[in-house]
Amino acid sequence: MNVETMLEDLKALVEVESPSGDLDAVSASAKTVAAIIENRMGGHATLIDSAAGPHVHWTGGGQPKVLLLGHHDTVFPLGTLARRPFNVQDGRVTGPGVFDMLTGLVQAVHAVASLEDRSGVEILMTADEETGSSTSRALIEERARACGAALVFEGAAEGGALKTGRKGCGTFIVTVTGKAAHAGLEPETGINALVEAAHLVLDIAELNRPEAGTTVTPTLVTAGTMDNVVPAKATISADVRVASAAEQQRVQAAFAALTPHLPGARITVHGSIERPPLTEAMSASLFAIAQQLLPGLEGTSVGGGSDGNFTGALGIPTLDGLGAVGGGAHADHEYALTQPMTERATLAAGLVRALQYGSQSAPV
Repeated sequence: MNVETMLEDLKALVEVESPSGDLDAVSASAKTVAAIIENRMGGHATLIDSAAGPHVHWTGGGQPKVLLLGHHDTVFPLGTLARRPFNVQDGRVTGPGVFDMLTGLVQAVHAVASLEDRSGVEILMTADEETGSSTSRALIEERARACGAALVFEGAAEGGALKTGRKGCGTFIVTVTGKAAHAGLEPETGINALVEAAHLVLDIAELNRPEAGTTVTPTLVTAGTMDNVVPAKATISADVRVASAAEQQRVQAAFAALTPHLPGARITVHGSIERPPLTEAMSASLFAIAQQLLPGLEGTSVGGGSDGNFTGALGIPTLDGLGAVGGGAHADHEYALTQPMTERATLAAGLVRALQYGSQSAPV
């Protein structure tokens, strides 16, 4: 492995541009991912069509033992590249998607390419992680069950730490239905959906339990049509993060049990915690091997979700954050450090070998 070759592949991916939901762009990105895999490892990378664009799957054959998981869609709209082109300078690589998570994708491919024996290894790079993985979740879970272990190549945490835990996350939408009326002539005949929403925002905020790792944050409220009309409708969006299955159940039940405060007001609740928590227990065995391979390596739990949440919730050993060391995910200052790229690919290769041969320790 050498960083120049890895940067060559990274440049090819970044310059395709792959905003989630743009089917033409994501399709072009998938073809580029497949070409890089086939160029580095041979064999055939399969494009699996979906409503979100193609997912890319490659297998080294034999009994499945380890799934290398990532995504090739990014959050940046077409045209970002012209404003922020791929660039390598002073040990940093910049460009749309380099941290989340195209560098990780390249590291995964080069890790497997460095192995003489690739049997039992599968790579899956999906097309819709940034928008919730609705078309890829079933495929992710199917391949993770078949393989029995998952290595996730999202960017590392601050300081290069692996992500040994992730909170479950989701969005709830509460819709309030009231009754319109003239705000000056007869407001008393209306049912003010905005006032009801104000009560509910406070109820929702009370679901917070930071001591248990739970955050419930009302993030957006919309209501009304004109300033002289009693609002007949309001909506509340709330971001939810939970660290345990018990808290997931509590919060979901609490949203389902919300009741209106104003007579005649009606409420409906949509949404759920789509990504269940990835607990540290599901990362422990793989993280122990990683620490043997790279002494001094740290792990941490983070608030954001990934497709590793799905695999961990199945009871499948999962280790996340094996991708880029850098920062600025989803922001214009996004970057990846070039120096750790080969080191992290070598770490991933060691983890793959341990899983291929059933070792509970780092390969010699």
